[in-house]
Amino acid sequence: MIFTMARIDVHHHFVPPPYLRRERERILAAMALNPALLTEWTPARAIEELDRHDISRAVVSISTPGIWFGEPEAARTLARECNEYAAQMARDHAGRFGSFAAIPLPDVEGSLGEIAYAYDVLGADGVGILTSYDDRWPGDPAFAAVFDELNRRRAVVFVHPTAPKCCRNLIPGVPAPMTEFLFDTTRAITSLLFSGTVSRCPEIRFIFCHGGGTMTVLAHRIGTFVDRHPEHAALFPHGLRAELERFSYDLANTTNEPAFSALTSLIPVSQLLFGSDYPYLPVGATTVGLTELGLEPETLRAIEHDNAVRLFDAGRRV
Repeated sequence: MIFTMARIDVHHHFVPPPYLRRERERILAAMALNPALLTEWTPARAIEELDRHDISRAVVSISTPGIWFGEPEAARTLARECNEYAAQMARDHAGRFGSFAAIPLPDVEGSLGEIAYAYDVLGADGVGILTSYDDRWPGDPAFAAVFDELNRRRAVVFVHPTAPKCCRNLIPGVPAPMTEFLFDTTRAITSLLFSGTVSRCPEIRFIFCHGGGTMTVLAHRIGTFVDRHPEHAALFPHGLRAELERFSYDLANTTNEPAFSALTSLIPVSQLLFGSDYPYLPVGATTVGLTELGLEPETLRAIEHDNAVRLFDAGRRV
């Protein structure tokens, strides 16, 4: 991956025509949005948005509901179509797009095959997964072989929120993206930590969206629990906070003062990344929000560019 000094957007979605054609109803139902934001998406419009906001490169990913709907063969086909579309975008617009490859988790065999194809044939920059699959979270032992392979490849793994089956439509009139996505990010983080996946797979570079969801508020409570239970403390030889500081966090929808202050009171600036959540959010929400925080120029440069360069260089595939 070659970078200029302009912004690098690590939370940037795309809507491949095969994906929209096959799963239109699921895609539109997953988000409380104007459907045109998704149905009218094109690479050309994405490029216009990148240029408008001085973004040199966007690493694209599939948003929720993802590509897994319970049928392994269908998920494998959809993952391949999406990943090949992303690779073609990168070829057509040299230097402007990278990709987090979709994998058909919970299909472990299919996921391993797609990881190999995405890295070795398509040249993906990392892998994208969801925070949960029905009512199973990433630390589930059934997924261990997938994370072991991602660890072997020193992968960058982008973890995007969704709503698990258990917690959809809990409160009438409250869409899942409003609150549940943030809680499920915290569930995914705790799942990876308490299952031992993080300690077993130290070479994976995780990115969690939206500033890590509610983890900033719950970290102290979780850390206190760890300190009081030796059977869990063994997973955190340097404490919970040290583990949380290893992860990266994008700032999509997190550039307001309360959220940003909470995040930076826990996580060093070196772990923060520029993310827009386009086309689900306008890119300007992040660019303007960062400007209004009054950050020092070197801090802004780290968030918008330098941290991403370091992350992807450290996670080079083998």
